[in-house]
Amino acid sequence: MPALEADATFGFDPYAIAAAHLSPAARRALDRLQHTLDADIRPLLADAWETATMPAEVLDALIPLDLMQPEGMDAAETRSSLYCGLRNYVLARTDVSVATLYNAQSGLFRTALALGGSPAQAEELDPLVRSFALKGVFALTEPDHGSDIAGGLSTTARRDGDSWVIDGVKTWIGGAAASDVLVVFARDAEDHAVKAFLVPTDAHGVRLEPITGKIALRPMQNARIALEGVRVPGSARLQRVNGWRDVAGILRAMRSDVAWIAAGLQAGMLDAAVRYARERRQFDRPLGGFQLVQEKLARMLGNTAASLSLVVQLSLHQDRSGVFADENSALAKMQTARLARETVALGRELLGGNGILLEHDAARFFADAEAVYSYEGTHEINALIVGRALTGASAFV
Repeated sequence: MPALEADATFGFDPYAIAAAHLSPAARRALDRLQHTLDADIRPLLADAWETATMPAEVLDALIPLDLMQPEGMDAAETRSSLYCGLRNYVLARTDVSVATLYNAQSGLFRTALALGGSPAQAEELDPLVRSFALKGVFALTEPDHGSDIAGGLSTTARRDGDSWVIDGVKTWIGGAAASDVLVVFARDAEDHAVKAFLVPTDAHGVRLEPITGKIALRPMQNARIALEGVRVPGSARLQRVNGWRDVAGILRAMRSDVAWIAAGLQAGMLDAAVRYARERRQFDRPLGGFQLVQEKLARMLGNTAASLSLVVQLSLHQDRSGVFADENSALAKMQTARLARETVALGRELLGGNGILLEHDAARFFADAEAVYSYEGTHEINALIVGRALTGASAFV
């Protein structure tokens, strides 16, 4: 019987779930991405993890691919939840930090401008975002407010003539040090509504401090950002963010991204585990020939296929209906992140002591699954969102 092989681009997809819904142009774009990841980026990752740095060569290799508007794809497909999700999946299958870095620009920053900016702002800035001529990040989370950010956001913005003056602290802002602008969410001191502002990273009063000592997402540069009397012109305010409802709409449009990343990292761990099982010999036979090893691989494949099925169906539903429901994305994130933890634990166990060495890739996915399990909504928060939809009763404090 022939071995079950991983699709060159989409990982282990035994039911051909992913590619069945893509146009040939989209498939070509993602194939080019996978080739670039394998040839130019994967060889950099062990050292990037060891040194906790993101090599400049990563974006240097990705930007020319023009992944936000590939040749032959119409605008609707390039912005579709399915294509954007599969792009994250392919990136995460190589490395979660690489996926997070690219998605910070293509997902968080671009969506904030598209939905939060005025039509004129969005039209002017989107070409710059697509080309990376303008690099930006999404600055929402604060040191004392993560899950409760909706009511707890404490960064303030006050009008002063034709300008706004911003004070506060943001944290866990990925990619901030390499960006040109921050999308800073702040509470208007006058009407207490949450608003958003484009703040240059080199503006007077902006101070960035790298977050060190991380055991996951090590190449991704996260920052703590202090804003002290930062003055921006009125034109820097994103005109369609006038309260938390508007912020929630932006988040809702992107919430499925992390579920796709959770699915992709499982495919990456499965790649590493299958490769090791085929190459490693113990007791004078291939490791992959032992029953207990095959059982672990089968469970890993089941988790990966289930996660991929879930996110594909979620994205297809979003694209068909235009409805981005919090409970649907929360369910997908909750399940894929939970399964990811099991998948990476099985893979690391299969590699034994070698599972903690960077040279075999598995260690990266093992550590990153913990970060993915927590960010963009913890398991508990996502469960409460789903539970509220099921019962009609909010259990949030």
